[in-house]
Amino acid sequence: TDIPVHGDQPGKFFNRYYDHHCYFPLYVFCGRHLLVSYLRTSNRGDARHSWAILALLVRFIRQYWPQTRIVFRGDSHFSKPRLLAWCDRNQVDYIVGMARNQRLEALAAPAMDKVRTYYEAHGHKLASTFRFRYKARSWHKPRWVVARLEYGPQGPNPRFVISSRYDDGFKLYYEQYCARGDMENRIKDQQLDLFAGRTSSTHWWTNQWRLILSGFAYTLFERLRVHLKNTPFERMSAGTLRLKLIKVGAVIIRNTRRIRVLMSDSYPHKNDLSALVQRLVPQ
Repeated sequence: TDIPVHGDQPGKFFNRYYDHHCYFPLYVFCGRHLLVSYLRTSNRGDARHSWAILALLVRFIRQYWPQTRIVFRGDSHFSKPRLLAWCDRNQVDYIVGMARNQRLEALAAPAMDKVRTYYEAHGHKLASTFRFRYKARSWHKPRWVVARLEYGPQGPNPRFVISSRYDDGFKLYYEQYCARGDMENRIKDQQLDLFAGRTSSTHWWTNQWRLILSGFAYTLFERLRVHLKNTPFERMSAGTLRLKLIKVGAVIIRNTRRIRVLMSDSYPHKNDLSALVQRLVPQ
């Protein structure tokens, strides 16, 4: 993702895609759990340093959970030959997007013709998947590629992903690869609600530290969700949770034996907050 910068921050570069000066932070998630928030400059590719970070994560995970299957998932920026080859050597599965080209489109053309025929016969858009073996010139061996084939009023719209496993193509694309889109919501939690975009310092490591602090705040909110299961707050964003359960006006009265919190009778979530506090505070 990008973090716009507007001053004299170190490592500030103009990025043509985002059309402004920005940083390129790299986030790594496992489900909702944040593993890495790493600040980078925007003058190089999106996959920069991802190989080293993946190697550190794999080493750490296997130190404590040696039998766990690890699957690396990312968009087409991460389909680098050396990164995929490293995954093959280290028994790390992957499902990574791949930019389409003429060779891929030609291999998927017979299946796309069937999708087009269905659209012309029935008049509504159809999406399907087609799996085949493919070897790019920079690859040391062929790999499985899953093509998402879609035909609609604008014509063909194929998408391609690389997979290390021979699984059902529909499941690989729609259930496993497309699920990475939820990561965007996790990034929004930090940049919109938890000050991850506050990189105004003229010192690089200060901006990196702020990004890490935002990650700590995000982790605390995720730990809070553990105590909010089966409640209306379970799937609320970090900003909404903060407004409804944390930024609440109250009067604090403290004496030698107890601390009393006096809340307004009109506060609509006082019972929910009271129950949450009872779960958090050991009896």
